[in-house]
Amino acid sequence: MKNVKSDHLHFGGLDTVELARIYDTPLYVYDVHKIRENARAFVNTFKNMQIPFQVAYASKAFSSIAMLQVAKQEGLSLDVVSQGELYTALQAGFPVERIHLHGNNKSTEELEMALKHNIGCIVVDNFYEIELLEGLVKEYNQTVNVLLRVTPGIEAHTHDYILTGQEDSKFGFDLSNGQAEQALLKLLDDKEINVLGIHCHIGSQIFETTGFIMAVQKLYQTMNKWNTLHQYVPEVLNLGGGFGIKYTEEDEPQPLAQYVEALVHEVKEQAKQYELPIPEIWIEPGRAIVGDAGMTLYSVGSIKEIPDVRTYVSVNGGMTDNIRPALYNAKYNAVVANKSNEESTKTVSIAGKCCETGDMLIWDEQVPESIEAGDILGIFSTGAYGYSMSNNYNRFTKPAVVFVENGKSQLVVKRETYQSLTQNDLFYE
Repeated sequence: MKNVKSDHLHFGGLDTVELARIYDTPLYVYDVHKIRENARAFVNTFKNMQIPFQVAYASKAFSSIAMLQVAKQEGLSLDVVSQGELYTALQAGFPVERIHLHGNNKSTEELEMALKHNIGCIVVDNFYEIELLEGLVKEYNQTVNVLLRVTPGIEAHTHDYILTGQEDSKFGFDLSNGQAEQALLKLLDDKEINVLGIHCHIGSQIFETTGFIMAVQKLYQTMNKWNTLHQYVPEVLNLGGGFGIKYTEEDEPQPLAQYVEALVHEVKEQAKQYELPIPEIWIEPGRAIVGDAGMTLYSVGSIKEIPDVRTYVSVNGGMTDNIRPALYNAKYNAVVANKSNEESTKTVSIAGKCCETGDMLIWDEQVPESIEAGDILGIFSTGAYGYSMSNNYNRFTKPAVVFVENGKSQLVVKRETYQSLTQNDLFYE
């Protein structure tokens, strides 16, 4: 790009200050090369270990037509949890046979949409859903592949709000109280339903492999029991996602390949121990594919100095484009993009502009002493759950999304306008 300044932060090979000038702020920027690199770290490890697999991108992390086009190009499968996510996948031309439908409260309409488009798999979550599905497959005279979601009782060391593998969870059938086995028998009794295998997910932002290994061991104990009692052996073992990424210097995630290696080794070991065939292994990374591939650019506005207390640096975004800090105290690092080579010696707090005291993006960050209104602030690792959880609180409009790759930038999601913000409003008469 022309006129690139050496003191500017570059992301994906492009000058972020220039991107902010062209596309305005707040702005989500994705390095597509990094997305591909993360996806291939999973895919190529499975290939090298010569085991059947699917790597399903969890689209809740970030769903857009352009993103799903990239996922398709990389040979990924896809997790969707709503009609909206499924509709986006269909609009992107994503192969329906590689789409999996999740959700703890699937509606009749969602299940009908999945059946109508003959998607690859439905992850069954509760008895209510089984009853709905049994009725629909008979009504449509159609067979369907399902996975049985179970909670193995393994607690990941993560934030309680995103911990899903323990016994007390809104997701799945509990193994310990017999509900999972009861659900399996009910599904096996329906000739229109093909139980491909079982699914579990133990949490999110997990750095170690210990929890995943314990989950595999617990699942194989169950699989051995079900084989003995019911002659059922899963073709697919879906071990979920939750692989951690680096947000700050405190985070120490494993290389992505190591998660796959640990899972495959343990599955092989357990299969050998119980003399069971090795199933096709599925995983569901979302954050691990897009999280560190994205960043958000803001413009600095007011700076409030409270002597001997704190300095607030306010930006033109906040909990409307990144609710994670307010929701569960998520931590991030930032840089003043137009002064990235200046020494950062001033401690400030990065505030959002929403009318909420809790709208704080970062409480303590080091920035140059020269920080001032009009500077461009970049926050790293916002590629997951930024845009997808964005909202219109205070009637702020949602930011645009830009992809950068091969030295070029492209707008892939338009910035919301005030007209689009009010397009569904009606006058009261």
